[in-house]
Amino acid sequence: MILLRHGQSEFNLHFGATRRDPGIRDPALTELGRRQAEAAAAALAGEGLRRILVSPYTRALQTAEPIARRLDLPVIVIPTVRERYAFTCDIGTPATELARRFPHLDFARLEEVWWPAAEEPAEQVEARAALFRAEMAALPDWRDTLVVSHWGFILCLTGRSVANGEWLRCDPTGPAPERIVWKA
Repeated sequence: MILLRHGQSEFNLHFGATRRDPGIRDPALTELGRRQAEAAAAALAGEGLRRILVSPYTRALQTAEPIARRLDLPVIVIPTVRERYAFTCDIGTPATELARRFPHLDFARLEEVWWPAAEEPAEQVEARAALFRAEMAALPDWRDTLVVSHWGFILCLTGRSVANGEWLRCDPTGPAPERIVWKA
């Protein structure tokens, strides 16, 4: 499968400059983030993808849009691949509001409040990633899947820190990272 970190968000822009939480809930992509999403769509065009799994955060949904449009792929919204809840940006948008903003996507299986109420311990996110890895490994067509996700979740799956708009391949049948280092 291919893992893609969402494009630059308003949170990433401000946090990157100050290293302080700017207090932006469920931020949208910046103009650079939108260009990164378009670039990912072009780069992934020849990869033989058949579906997109995407986190319910706005920045991930906006990143998936040009890819789904360009490659004519179905998009499946799943909270399993969401970011670790640790900053204001990890306060999500209720499912009914997401359905209003993204009417072409199906949020029916998403709980109204789908993000945690408190900061997630690292071990919890690592366990969520391990479960996702096992579920994907059990699918015969895991190679045809694009997962649009976040820094922390991708870190737990691969042990690698990836930049906004960066993508990498992940074999869920291979070994999981031995150790996760939670540093940006």
